[in-house]
Amino acid sequence: MKNFICPHCKSSLRLQNRSLICENRHCFDLAKEGYVNLLPVNWKKTKDPGDNSKMMMARRAFLESGHYEPLADKLAEIIKKIHENERATLLDLGCGEGYYAAYIKEQNRAINMLGLDISKTAIRYASKKYKDISFSVASAFQIPISDNELDIVLRIYAPSSDSELQRVIKKGGYLITVTPGERHLYQLRDIIYREVRKHREEAKELKLFQLEEKIKLTYSLDIQDLPTIQNLLEMTPFGWKISEEDKDGLYKMGQWHIDCDFNIEVYKRDD
Repeated sequence: MKNFICPHCKSSLRLQNRSLICENRHCFDLAKEGYVNLLPVNWKKTKDPGDNSKMMMARRAFLESGHYEPLADKLAEIIKKIHENERATLLDLGCGEGYYAAYIKEQNRAINMLGLDISKTAIRYASKKYKDISFSVASAFQIPISDNELDIVLRIYAPSSDSELQRVIKKGGYLITVTPGERHLYQLRDIIYREVRKHREEAKELKLFQLEEKIKLTYSLDIQDLPTIQNLLEMTPFGWKISEEDKDGLYKMGQWHIDCDFNIEVYKRDD
């Protein structure tokens, strides 16, 4: 928890009993699962922001079945190449229930791993399961981390503030982003939308960062069981965009061939 700062006054936090306290006496209690909530109530746009329990449970089941393990493998490989045999602090921004953070930590034990998400439900689960990672409920647009603190930020789909990334990543540090490629989950999108729009393929330009590497990761899933396709649907926004008629038709297919298409971009912060 030493890497987190007070969201109110930006002061360092020190652990006292089961609370994190700053010099201005702002106090944040550790939950019984071990995480800390650094999202002030007046920053919330809804009572319970982030993915709900249904989406989180579906994503957890889908990820733990190994269908996105090729992506986790590739990310662990990239990070090991960047900081091989060197201790680094990595923040998984929008970490959800912690699958990728835990996978990368297992492959790169020297990393000081942090996870942050706005969903209290997801962070509670992550902290309960992965005890060697420091988790926080917080906003990706107001990251409770000191300036120039992080060696690597991993951002998988999660929206965030460019200025915050510039602030928290050290000079010479890295930002690794994952976005959906043109064909990602195309078969599901083809059922839901009259016209399937292609995902953006161009790497985003980020001030103070240079694009070091762009990696295309594609493979296909051949799914034979109904619970897996249900979890894949429900863990995405497709779960509430699809009509009941189209959902019934999808579930009656019996077997499903689904494209996975990821764009991975590795940026380096200018020295």
